[in-house]
Amino acid sequence: MEISLNITIPDDVAADIQNGSSAPLSRRLLELAAIKAYEADLITEWGVIDMLGLEDREELYALFKRYDVRDHSYTMEEFEKGQDVLDALLSKK
Repeated sequence: MEISLNITIPDDVAADIQNGSSAPLSRRLLELAAIKAYEADLITEWGVIDMLGLEDREELYALFKRYDVRDHSYTMEEFEKGQDVLDALLSKK
């Protein structure tokens, strides 16, 4: 199933959203919607790839970098546990 939308956006708001990007406004809005859905855990990385017609994860990560999207699946607890393991390994040397 595909959904098409027609929306009306005031010119000044559209310019703010465009923010100097050379991509068409419709593409920019689609990218922002996909990123927001990903950050809200509504879709996966593969959902973003599919939604935007990207070739692979490398292209996805380039998109995430452009929009400063951080991997939200890595929690602080996981980071601290990894740090504890690293500290233990380094102290054995």
